[in-house]
Amino acid sequence: MEKRGGFEGQAVHPGKYALVERERRFLLAEPPPPSAVTVSRVISDRYVTGTRLRLRRADFSDGRCELKLTQKVPVAQPGAVQGLITNTYLSPAEYDVIASLSAALLSKTRFSVPPLGVDVFDGHLQGLVLAEAEFTTDDEAQSFVPPAGCVAEVTDDTRFTGGRLVQASRHELLGWLAEYGLHPEAAQ
Repeated sequence: MEKRGGFEGQAVHPGKYALVERERRFLLAEPPPPSAVTVSRVISDRYVTGTRLRLRRADFSDGRCELKLTQKVPVAQPGAVQGLITNTYLSPAEYDVIASLSAALLSKTRFSVPPLGVDVFDGHLQGLVLAEAEFTTDDEAQSFVPPAGCVAEVTDDTRFTGGRLVQASRHELLGWLAEYGLHPEAAQ
């Protein structure tokens, strides 16, 4: 599979370490009810300045902590195939070294509501609730039925990717959400 896109127009080739990432994203008006949640975790993402790298710390409700470095190489095409993703799990010492690099920060709480991961954002992104579903095949992605409470599918709206959201101002976010009929500040 060769797809154009990614970084400076280079070809993207899945290989031994990079996997094809297939996901669909949906805007929700509100977080899931607690009774629907199977697992939750607080996620702190650091988007390393000048790279395609994301450093993630996920603190689970059961006390576990997961540290990983991710590289995402996007493809310029519509649909569920987002590009290639490579994950490396880190020790606390490795995480601390990479965390010393300049980065933009994003924080959220992820609720597992199978088959979805629902992200409720903090800070300047408060009021944004995104649901994601991941797939192993194109057929699975195409046949997926959007979740109840879905306001809009934003899979092809790159404004709702982590790499873009981390750069967005509060004003920009509120404008984007208003385009979909969402007004989180009015609900507060």
